[in-house]
Amino acid sequence: MHDLTGINSSQQTKSLVISTLAFTICFAVWTIFSIIGIKIKQNLGLNDSQFGLLVATPILTGSLSRIFLGIWTDQYGGRIVYFCLMLTTSLAVWMLSTVSTYEMYLVAALGVGLAGGSFAVGIAYVSRWYDSAHQGTALGIFGMGNVGAAVTNFGAPFLLVAYGWENVAKIYAVILLTMAFIFWFSTEEDPSTKARKASGEKVRPTLMQLEPLKHLRVWRFATYYFFVFGAYVALALWLPRYYMGVYGLEIQTAGMLAAAYALPGSLFRALGGWMSDKLGARRVMYLTFISCLICLFFLSYPATDYSIHGINGPIEFTIDIGLVPFVILTIILGFFMSLGKAAVYKHIPVYYPGHVGSVGGLVGMIGGLGGFVLPICFGLMNDFIGIWTSCFMLLFVIVSISLVWMHTAIVLSDRKLHPELKGPKSLPEMLHQSK
Repeated sequence: MHDLTGINSSQQTKSLVISTLAFTICFAVWTIFSIIGIKIKQNLGLNDSQFGLLVATPILTGSLSRIFLGIWTDQYGGRIVYFCLMLTTSLAVWMLSTVSTYEMYLVAALGVGLAGGSFAVGIAYVSRWYDSAHQGTALGIFGMGNVGAAVTNFGAPFLLVAYGWENVAKIYAVILLTMAFIFWFSTEEDPSTKARKASGEKVRPTLMQLEPLKHLRVWRFATYYFFVFGAYVALALWLPRYYMGVYGLEIQTAGMLAAAYALPGSLFRALGGWMSDKLGARRVMYLTFISCLICLFFLSYPATDYSIHGINGPIEFTIDIGLVPFVILTIILGFFMSLGKAAVYKHIPVYYPGHVGSVGGLVGMIGGLGGFVLPICFGLMNDFIGIWTSCFMLLFVIVSISLVWMHTAIVLSDRKLHPELKGPKSLPEMLHQSK
């Protein structure tokens, strides 16, 4: 664990606040296609599969880049990596406004997606400012930057209507460039990187940084994140289209309702971090998965017409989820996903304190890939199955698998290693904190 001697609370707070603000803007850029993609879809006459690929493409870059960005952060420090990342991405966002064909939109979207890699950088950078007893809360606060998805879903539709989608891209590019310089001039090197440079310690080779990835536990954490983060991003991208298709709403209203889902999915991540510090991350994961299963069960039910042969003739009725219940269910779903996102990342500095960047990068990469794969699956299922709620059916299956795997791992692995301990207190993160 890195030495925090001499670090005062103001340094910690400043680094956390500026990093979170930068991540919020990066996340808003990362999900920009959830709004401008709808306009591009209309202009080019795209089907749902093509639209799903378009909005998911930035997620691919942001996902695949996370593991490498995490490693570079471990090697060179988060401050320089974060700054360079925002500079590069701002150029890609500006270039987005200059292309006109579907293929070139996909190419430009790959560059825009680099914004999503900021998460792996920020997680490693922020975690080094706090000890293990406070990392869950700090990382939960940082993760609130996911609110950038709500910012885009709420604000971008109005910018689009007022100025056109091309100018939306330019505005985002300028804001991101400005944030890059604010970050550089407002932050300093994290304690771990500063100590390593002062001692002349050599940078660890990339292969050594990747060593923890051979552990199955790391990949299990990644599957949890595939849902709590990947599905969160996928729905933030997909819901505006869903609201317009199912309920016939205008883009501004659809965007605001999608923001209503994305907002609790971000803001309560800090609560999830605090709960993980106090109760243990796995308790929070159980709460997350079980609650999400209940929400997804109701969201998965398609509108259905029934006809019953009654005594006096057929009795006909319809079962469907109206707009208001649907919005409420998505808000609840987003809330529990936010708790789960914080809980997953509470595990990493506890189990792998010297490899937060590489392990966090892999977990973030797999989670981000969920945000890439799932919108494409949603579009394909719409085109080939023809049921709007099929997206929630798929998520129900994913959560079920994750819950079963997590519980099996706890029963067969952790409790086998600590047979003398019974109940929730046998969780490894609770043991770590009691030392």
